Amino acid sequence: MSNTPSRVYVARLVGLPIFDPQGDQVGKVRDLVVTVRGEASQPRVLGLVAEVFGRRRIFVPMTRVTHLDSGQVYTTGLLNMRRFEQRATETLVMAQMLDRSVRIVPTDVRGTVYDVAMEQARTRDWVLSRVAVQEPAKGFRRRGQTYIVDWRDLEGLSRHEPSQGATHLIAAISDMRPADAAHMIHDLPAERRTAVVAAMDDERLADVLEELPEEDQVQIMERLDSERAADVLEEMSADDAADLIADLAPETAATLLALMAPGEAEDVRRLMSYAERTAGAMMTPEPVILGPDATIADALAHVRNPDLTPALAALVYICRQPLETPTGRLLGAAHIQRLLREPPSTLVAAALDSSLDPLHPEARIDEVAAHLATYNLVAAPVVDEEGRLLGAVTVDDLLDHMLPENWRDQAVRR
Repeated sequence: MSNTPSRVYVARLVGLPIFDPQGDQVGKVRDLVVTVRGEASQPRVLGLVAEVFGRRRIFVPMTRVTHLDSGQVYTTGLLNMRRFEQRATETLVMAQMLDRSVRIVPTDVRGTVYDVAMEQARTRDWVLSRVAVQEPAKGFRRRGQTYIVDWRDLEGLSRHEPSQGATHLIAAISDMRPADAAHMIHDLPAERRTAVVAAMDDERLADVLEELPEEDQVQIMERLDSERAADVLEEMSADDAADLIADLAPETAATLLALMAPGEAEDVRRLMSYAERTAGAMMTPEPVILGPDATIADALAHVRNPDLTPALAALVYICRQPLETPTGRLLGAAHIQRLLREPPSTLVAAALDSSLDPLHPEARIDEVAAHLATYNLVAAPVVDEEGRLLGAVTVDDLLDHMLPENWRDQAVRR
């Protein structure tokens, strides 16, 4: 491996792009696979866990890695695309070593692992050589003292540690997209997953839950206490929360709905009242809604909200009062492209697409798909018989319901 640093820290590798010899990106680094041979022997690095396009996780042997540093990874390009399956003799550094409780033998200092370094031995094999350890915070210090120590000077990394925390793994996945974090959490051992879920804040957990297979969602929710489970459901989009609650035991679902904020629970109950695979069941009840007196500047300010998906930000719905679903009568919708072409002081009502036909909540999924395809839309309003806006169906809502029920599970298993 020419031009490769003598020592590389693993946490800095996660998320880095992997390139073939022609410079084309073939995937991203997600973890490091090692074999642990005891406290005294440095673990040998077997290879990388890489996520290739299509979210398939594969194993890349170190013999296929030609260049490796803190900015990029190059391979020979000859990769086996078979899905990675962890063996009993293998350990994942990010998933199973970070946050492990350890003791620095020469000084008897105790702390947790927050990073691990690997380097090439004389045999040209890569081994884990150094471990970054952090002591618990003392007194008024926000962070405890840190140490970089030799692997051989540590006790606790070669055996299973049931009290392993999750602080540093949470930090490592904090910049990942929710779907990528979901894939990592899906592959964790049960005890490790429980610790990670406990350490995540409610908003982040809600984002990740929306990307997990239904079976994982249910298992995680059943292990949370009821109060926290209700808080997490409130942070989820109403349509995803409704789908998840429908998968829970009836008594559990009733308990959580009773604990949720009344407004959030009302939205979920309303979505659950519609037949499956209809516009009403899959719609989002909180699109961007404004009154007819709003300006273009008002509309643009609302669609800049980073919490909106691109599809939800594509249309602004203009309604009579009240402006919360079910609203007053829908007057029309304004496309973001049209808004960008108009002076900011202009009333948004002047930019309405009055020819946009709304959907009704009873519309079947094939009718919704045909409607979006016919008019080249990424979102469409859903109204009741009186023309009041109930919500909006987006193309991502549609895909979630058109794909097989276990498509998320297939995505992480491919």
